[in-house]
Amino acid sequence: MNEPQAITGNYPARYWHQLKDGRIQCDLCPRDCKLHEGQRGACFVRARIGDQMVLTTYGRSSGFCVDPIEKKPLNHFHPGSSILSFGTAGCNLACKFCQNWDISKSRDFDKLADQASPEAIALTAQELDCKSVAFTYNDPVIFAEYAMDVADACHEYGIKTVAVTAGYMHDQPRREFYAKMDAANVDLKAFTDEFYFKLTGAHLQPVLDTLQYLKHETGVWLELTTLLIPGYNDSDHEIGRMCEWIAKELGTDVPLHFTAFHPDYKMTELHPTPPGTLTRARHIAHAAGLQHVYTGNVHDTDGGTTLCASCRHPLIVRDWHAIRDYTLTEGGACPQCGTQLAGHFGKFGGQFGRRRIPIAMGRR
Repeated sequence: MNEPQAITGNYPARYWHQLKDGRIQCDLCPRDCKLHEGQRGACFVRARIGDQMVLTTYGRSSGFCVDPIEKKPLNHFHPGSSILSFGTAGCNLACKFCQNWDISKSRDFDKLADQASPEAIALTAQELDCKSVAFTYNDPVIFAEYAMDVADACHEYGIKTVAVTAGYMHDQPRREFYAKMDAANVDLKAFTDEFYFKLTGAHLQPVLDTLQYLKHETGVWLELTTLLIPGYNDSDHEIGRMCEWIAKELGTDVPLHFTAFHPDYKMTELHPTPPGTLTRARHIAHAAGLQHVYTGNVHDTDGGTTLCASCRHPLIVRDWHAIRDYTLTEGGACPQCGTQLAGHFGKFGGQFGRRRIPIAMGRR
């Protein structure tokens, strides 16, 4: 592998074609942005320059941190390990409740101070003893070319890659993107198209398509997250329909995380999600047959504990992102009844814990 080099400037993008009227159409996500010279897509980072489309954030990040894997959240993918996390800027959704809006809605490219080539990121993850690298903070769909190159570099060093995404992507780029990923946490933001259209500017069906593709046509480890917003997507009926769909279409062993909303961005008038709402949602999910249902953004040891799907023996007890007890065998089975736990596990050699360590990449 070549020595790491800092990357600056615009990077030739993939997934576009020329229209008869002279515009360029982006084919990466269902927004299908059609651009004249000098225009940017809705994501703000894919732009037309001349007769081609470029990615303006290749090699540029809004920040790097070492996190516990449970923070992504992933509870069944090498629990206790550390993960090097980074994002860029922009987003192809327009969520009014975005919890990372200062990054995803950023139009200030001066914030992208950290510059790093794919090789530099892989080497840094190796040096910091991170088992994986996460594309997160904003949606990696919009910087797919960069994420895929980073994934290739990471795999050369035996480092796993994780996409934290809304799953809003067209079929062909989706296939190429997830061929490079080892795990994904997909935000299933609600279970009505009305919610998606009014609060995110998107649609539900492409997300469901991504979930079914991941589960049935790839080996990518999949977990889901739903942020419950009071009065918008937290009714028993909607939660029940969603969980029944997950059980039927994806399987009862797919982990589901219900997380608490806090007022932010364009929805500051709402109250935070009561912890009881998450507990209620977890009960509904269990009633629908889902085996591994978690709560997040609240202190809830029961909601963070991984149970055996057969005998309900506590296998991994979590307190926030810290693991308090780990009884899973090295092979990923319950020590009490021998049932295999869905996920990716190995020898548990301790844990990274609740720490979050910012990393200054600079121009290495």
